[in-house]
Amino acid sequence: MDLWILLIQVLNGVQYGLLLFLVASGLTLIFGIMGIINLAHGSFYMLGAYLAYWLAASTGSLTLSVLLSLPIAAAVGYVIEALLVRTLYRRDHLDQVLLTYGLILIFNEAQRMLWGNDVHSVTIPPVLAWSLKLSDTLSYPVYRLFLSAVCGLLAIAMYFVITRTRFGMWVRAGAANRDMVAALGINVKLLFGVVFAVGAALAGLAGALSSPVSSVYPGMGDSVLIICFVVVVIGGVGSIKGAFLGALLIGLADTFGKVFMPNFASFVVYGVMAAVLLWKPRGLFA
Repeated sequence: MDLWILLIQVLNGVQYGLLLFLVASGLTLIFGIMGIINLAHGSFYMLGAYLAYWLAASTGSLTLSVLLSLPIAAAVGYVIEALLVRTLYRRDHLDQVLLTYGLILIFNEAQRMLWGNDVHSVTIPPVLAWSLKLSDTLSYPVYRLFLSAVCGLLAIAMYFVITRTRFGMWVRAGAANRDMVAALGINVKLLFGVVFAVGAALAGLAGALSSPVSSVYPGMGDSVLIICFVVVVIGGVGSIKGAFLGALLIGLADTFGKVFMPNFASFVVYGVMAAVLLWKPRGLFA
């Protein structure tokens, strides 16, 4: 394989992995801290993508549409947590699966009612709609580099918030012992609502940012949800660092699997998961 082609595939794998991290980080926070198996998490990814498409068409600006879709996804997430998910904390995981699966059906039907069944494209802003020349015949889209940079900065910011701020301390304490945290005077219901809203916002942001790259289509959150559960399992439930490394690993495995073994690309991804679990059954950083 040519060196430039290899570099392009590495960049594609890193970009895909960082995008997966945005979705998987919210999923691992909700799963690891709140104990909720949220099958509807991929629907927020789809919501962000459709909001970006709709708002970009209305405002003529992808940047503005992304910024507007972020609080909308967070607000929808907070309302769902307050009205529905909050009743599941002390209940069986089966109840959580049934309710969040029902939310998938509601989100998908609402999407069809609002935006139809067509596949939509989102235009890249002119300032980023060009390619970086690598050789006489090869170039790389600048928007993909921008996407990787934004996701990387968000990963750094998230790690800082979780490990170095008072809010992060509350979140980690709530994951360890929510009853003790409540006894210390912290509003655990509000804390968990904010965590759920942040997770929804991160998934929505990932969908909005990826809309010019992957198009916008019905049910797009379902496939992302499956691969993000793989990332969470590999990284270890509740671990942001594990989600980051797991997402990069899966992003590179998926990209190179499609290049070298296109008919067995999915097998490569799940093979990586199986290998990691054989080595560390609870994930890399459980």
